[in-house]
Amino acid sequence: MENKVILVTDDDNDIRNMIKIYLQNENYNVLLAKNGKEAIEILEKNHVDLLILDIMMPDIDGMETCYQIRERWKLPILFLSAKGEDMDKIMGLSAGADDYITKPFNPLELTARVKANLRRVDIFDKEAVSIEKTITIDDLIINIDTHQVHLNGEEIHLTKTEFDILTLLASNKGIVFSIEKIYNRVWNDEFFIADNTVTVHIRKLREKLKDDYKNPKYIKTIWGVGYKVER
Repeated sequence: MENKVILVTDDDNDIRNMIKIYLQNENYNVLLAKNGKEAIEILEKNHVDLLILDIMMPDIDGMETCYQIRERWKLPILFLSAKGEDMDKIMGLSAGADDYITKPFNPLELTARVKANLRRVDIFDKEAVSIEKTITIDDLIINIDTHQVHLNGEEIHLTKTEFDILTLLASNKGIVFSIEKIYNRVWNDEFFIADNTVTVHIRKLREKLKDDYKNPKYIKTIWGVGYKVER
C-alpha cells in the first residue's frame, strides 16, 4: 500500500519543516506549500490524502483557500490557527475544515489528529460498501456512493466530517449515539471530555439542513444522552 500524502500549507518555513519531520517519521509522504495559491497548484498536479492548512497567511488566507479547495476536492482538511475561541473554530469548520488545532500545538497531537482523520476516511469508505447506497429521511436524500446530500431537491454541500456524522446517524435510525460514540466512530480515536468538536459539527450540520433546534426534523437531541435520527 502506498504511503499517504499530506500537504502542509503554512507561511512559516520553520513550522512547515517541523511538521514535515514529524509526519515523515510516521512514514507519510509530505508536500509543502507556503501559501494558498501554491497549495491549489500542488493539488492540481498531485494526489493528496489530507491537507494541513494555516489560517493566517498573506494574500489568500486559509479560509478563502479552504472555500476554493472545497469546490473541487473532498480530502480531509485540518486547520492550524492561533485563534482558539469557539467562534473561530465554528468559522473554520463552516469554511469546510474537518478538524481544527490551535497554535502553539504539540506536534504529537497534530500527528494523532492526522492519523485519526485518515483512519476515518478509510473506515468510512469500507463501511459504506455494507450499508444502504441511498438513505431517505422525508425530503432528505443521502447518496453514499456519490457523497451527495439533497434537501427538497437541492444539493446541500457538507464537509466530509458532516457527511460522515449524518450518515452514521441516518444509517442507524432509532439508535442514540453519545458525543463520545460519535467521536469514536467518525474520528476512530479516543474522545477527550473537553473536546467540543462533535457539538460544533452537529451545530453546523443542523444549520445546513435547516433543522430547527427546538423542533428538529432530522437530528434529534436526547438530553443527557446524545443524538439520533428517528426511524
